[in-house]
Amino acid sequence: MHEFQRITRLPPYVFAAVDELKLAARQRGEDVIDFGMGNPDLATPPHIVEKLVEAASNPRNHRYSASRGITKLRKAISDWYGRRFDVVIDPDREAIVTIGAKEGISHLCLAITNPGDLVMVPSPTYPIHTYAGVLANGNVIHVPLAQGDDFLDNLMNVIRPIWPRPKILLLSFPHNPTTVCVDLPFFEKLVAFAKENDLILVHDFAYADLCFDGYQPPSMLEVPGAKDVGVELFSLSKSYSMPGWRIGFVVGNPQIVGALRRIKSYLDYGAFQPIQIASIIALNGPQDCVDSIRQTYQNRRDTLCEGLGRIGWPVRKPQGTMFVWAEIPDAFKEMGSLKFATYLLKETNVAVAPGIGFGDLGDGYVRFALVENEHRIRQAIRNLRPVIGGGVANRAAG
Repeated sequence: MHEFQRITRLPPYVFAAVDELKLAARQRGEDVIDFGMGNPDLATPPHIVEKLVEAASNPRNHRYSASRGITKLRKAISDWYGRRFDVVIDPDREAIVTIGAKEGISHLCLAITNPGDLVMVPSPTYPIHTYAGVLANGNVIHVPLAQGDDFLDNLMNVIRPIWPRPKILLLSFPHNPTTVCVDLPFFEKLVAFAKENDLILVHDFAYADLCFDGYQPPSMLEVPGAKDVGVELFSLSKSYSMPGWRIGFVVGNPQIVGALRRIKSYLDYGAFQPIQIASIIALNGPQDCVDSIRQTYQNRRDTLCEGLGRIGWPVRKPQGTMFVWAEIPDAFKEMGSLKFATYLLKETNVAVAPGIGFGDLGDGYVRFALVENEHRIRQAIRNLRPVIGGGVANRAAG
C-alpha cells in the first residue's frame, strides 16, 4: 500500500471516543445533553434567510462565483471593518471571502508555509490552528496559554533558543478553548514583536461579537502597522448564527491576502453566490440580531457557571467565546480529561469535550459549549449533582 504522508502526520481524532459513546446512548433512546461541539443552535436571523431565498430563486446566482468573493461582499467587509474598528480595508487588495474560517486558515497556511517552516500556535488551541500547519508540511511549535499567564513572555521564552526563527504565529482571541481575552496593548506589543522577529501574524477573530460584561474584543488590525505583518480572519458562523452556511473572510496584509487569492483560484470557485449575497445583508443590515445572540450566550453562561458552582464545581465566567473552560475537580483530576469526559457521559448523559483534544496542556480541563438552552442546562446540572457532589464529598471525607 502507498503511504500518504500528510495523512500519517495527523494524530487519532481524540473526540471520536466521546462521539461514539454519544451515538450509542442515543441509539438506546437516552437523552444526551450535548455540550461537546461548538455548533451554534440558534436560528439564523430571518432577514438574512429571506435574502438567501430571494437570491437563490434567481437562476443567474446558480453559476460559478468568484473564488475571491463577489465585489459587493468584499466592499461590505471593508465597510464593516471601518464601522466596527475604524480600520481602512482595501476591498480589492486586502480582503478575500472564504468558505468558512477553517477553509481560510487551511488554504492560507498552504499558501504561505514552505516545507519545514516553523508555525507557532498556542497550547491548548482549536485543532485546525495546529493541523493547518501540519497539513501544509510545516513544523508546529506550541506556546503555553492559560488564564493568568503572560502569553507574550511565554512566546519570547519559546522563540529565544530557536533557529531558524519561526515564520508564522497563528492565534485567536477571544480564545477557544481557554476563553482567554486580551486588550489592545497586547496586540500593540505582539505587532512590535512580530516586526522584530520577521514573523507573520494570523489572527482568527471568530468570537469578535461574543463578549460579555462590557468587554469589547479589539481587532489586531487596530494597531498601526499591523497590516505590515499579518491578517485577520472572521466568520459569520457565531455572530450571525450561520455555521452551516460556511462563509467568512480574511483581511489585512495585501501580499498574504494575494497569496491566498492565488491558491484559491486553483482550488475553488468561491461560496455559493446566494450565500454571499445574504452575507452582505448580514454585515450591512440591522445588528440588533447580533446583540440578541450575544445575550442568549451570556444567559446560558450564567446559568451554567452558577449551576456548576452550586454543586461544588466552581468555574470562571468567561468574558468571551461561546464556551466555558472548566478545570476538572480535584476528586477526578487523576482520570485525565478523556476518561473524565467519558465517565460523565456514561453516568450523567452530559457530554463535554475533553481538554486533551485541544493539546496536551488542556488535559486538566473539559470544555462546555453553550449550545443547549437554559432549561437543558439546568437539567444537566441536576444530572451532574450526584456525581460531582459525591466526588467532592468523598474527597473531603478522605
